[in-house]
Amino acid sequence: MFIFGVAVVFKLLSIQFLQGDKYRAMAQERIVKDVVIPANRGNVYSANGNLLATSVPKYDIRIDAITPTLKTFEKYLKPLSDSLSKYSGKSSSYYQKEIRKARANKNRYYLLARNIGYSDYIRIRNFPLLNLGAFKGGLIEEQTTKREHPMGGIAQRTIGYERFDEKGNVTRPGIDGAFGEKYLRGKPGKRKKQQIGKGQWKPLSDANEVEPKDGKDVYTTINVNIQDIAHHALLEQLEKYKADHGCVVVMETKTGEVKAIANLGRNSLGNYYERRNYAVWESHEPGSTFKLMALAAALEDKVIDTSDVVDTKKGRLTFYGKHVDDSNHKGYGKITVSKAFELSSNTGIVTAIDHAYKEKPSKFVDRLYDMSLNEKLGLPIIGESSPIIPDPRIKNKRWSGIALQWMAFGYGVSFTPLQTLTFYNAIANDGVMVKPQFLKEVKEFDRVVKPYKVEVINKQVCSKETVAKVQQLLKNVVEKKHGTGHRLYSENFSMAGKTGTCQKDYRDKEKLNYISSFAGYFPADNPKYSCIVVIHEPEKGIGYYGADVSGPVFKKIAQKIFTDTPIIDEVESLKVKRVSTEKEYESFYKIAQTYKTIMPNVVGLPAMDALVLLENMDVNVKVKLDGRGIIKEQSINKNVKLKNNQTIVLKAS
Repeated sequence: MFIFGVAVVFKLLSIQFLQGDKYRAMAQERIVKDVVIPANRGNVYSANGNLLATSVPKYDIRIDAITPTLKTFEKYLKPLSDSLSKYSGKSSSYYQKEIRKARANKNRYYLLARNIGYSDYIRIRNFPLLNLGAFKGGLIEEQTTKREHPMGGIAQRTIGYERFDEKGNVTRPGIDGAFGEKYLRGKPGKRKKQQIGKGQWKPLSDANEVEPKDGKDVYTTINVNIQDIAHHALLEQLEKYKADHGCVVVMETKTGEVKAIANLGRNSLGNYYERRNYAVWESHEPGSTFKLMALAAALEDKVIDTSDVVDTKKGRLTFYGKHVDDSNHKGYGKITVSKAFELSSNTGIVTAIDHAYKEKPSKFVDRLYDMSLNEKLGLPIIGESSPIIPDPRIKNKRWSGIALQWMAFGYGVSFTPLQTLTFYNAIANDGVMVKPQFLKEVKEFDRVVKPYKVEVINKQVCSKETVAKVQQLLKNVVEKKHGTGHRLYSENFSMAGKTGTCQKDYRDKEKLNYISSFAGYFPADNPKYSCIVVIHEPEKGIGYYGADVSGPVFKKIAQKIFTDTPIIDEVESLKVKRVSTEKEYESFYKIAQTYKTIMPNVVGLPAMDALVLLENMDVNVKVKLDGRGIIKEQSINKNVKLKNNQTIVLKAS
């Protein structure tokens, strides 16, 4: 027993003197801790300064019912309860009873208001008792931030967010996710909190130990007017054709700035929302829109010309037992390559590519590589899929005896809508391929931190000669009567582009569906914008051809941009003549020249005109203004001779 007692004493002394600092620190950690205060995330703006995403502060207001002295508590309890009653609608007696109960139960963390805005926060913290602060009045205030999108669901997936789950895993889609860590996040602050029991922590003071520093603001390339046009044009067509999902991208030709990007998918209830960023993420066989790339490659290699004649073989070709069919099952006979493109003849284009490259298909693939079609765009937005181009030199299942022929009309290859659009944009841009841009600049208050400039991916995807030829082909698709896009033609504005109708899940006839697309640019000459529309799985009984499903979306966007958003920024001439204004001025001038000392009739004139007229006659004028400002009465009748400094009262309404 003696030895045991000695051991106990030794251990106590050891804890007290040798390990005392360690255990005191541990005890202090359990009582007081530093709590991280997240910084306000920077705002995301459109190109024209509209707010797309912002951090809104939210507040919880609590009271430490023990902190106020009994005298202070009793003095202010009823006024506080009365104020809370007016704010919430609950009775004053309810708050008196609950706050008294909190004091009796030694509740130091009683909730008064949760998740309120800034104006309500200011209002409540100035209520009696709470306005005495944390030490005298027991006020406890806690701030959090909530990310909001003022435009609602429009472009929400592209604007993006940063979201953490309960396990700490993070999801960062869109612009907000891509640039959050670098620019938007800011630096968090710190605040000391004390444990008050039952897992609750109370701030030690009103002030923070370290104040959080807000994140920087990013200005995107998105134009809200064009975005609104694209979103609603796509939504209307998805609903009409009961399609599964679709996307639209509108890009500025010279700069690559993405002016609009809409991605809408259908949920189980049949409603459409920004489900995934299909334009960036979803890679699929493009179908006939790839015919532009195929012909550009062949024209550049000078193995075909647009005037060459091909035989469409009554609308069907066969390779190793597999068929290539035209939508016109009778075929088009012998036609030029140019017409085959305009008609979107699969057999015509496949025949041209097969004859040109069947002996050396790697030459065709190399030309596609030279046009940068095998490379990802390197977007900052997470989730871009890699392009797929079969290569005979790479031993895998992608290459087969029919790979070349199927590639010619857009099968076996795979691209995202934005990758396809980037090539079409290069053709519109006279061969210069620019990287799609989502940001214009990053700002800290009014200071530009990081400007974003045009990035060139490929200085010349093909020669000027080839560019000119395919530009004409794209114009013909819309302008020629037999072109697949001829129903989109308008005399008021010009467009160029290519329709695409691609089978989806074609290996299982029961699951067979379609992807309808249209890619192009406008105006056809000196293009300002390029655009792609892709719609997946339209209801086959209603329609599925690219010209019918996606083409009208392209036309509506182009038409509205032409009418609502000027292609060229112009300042209207100041010398604008309006008949009504001219007549008013002539009448005013005539009166001013006629009446020098005689009271004119000013009834019916705008008050400002009447005032100028009479004050030039050396009289004092008082105007009793009510309403629009048109003179209804004058104190001196017309034709009465006026005296110097005479006072005239005018009544306007």
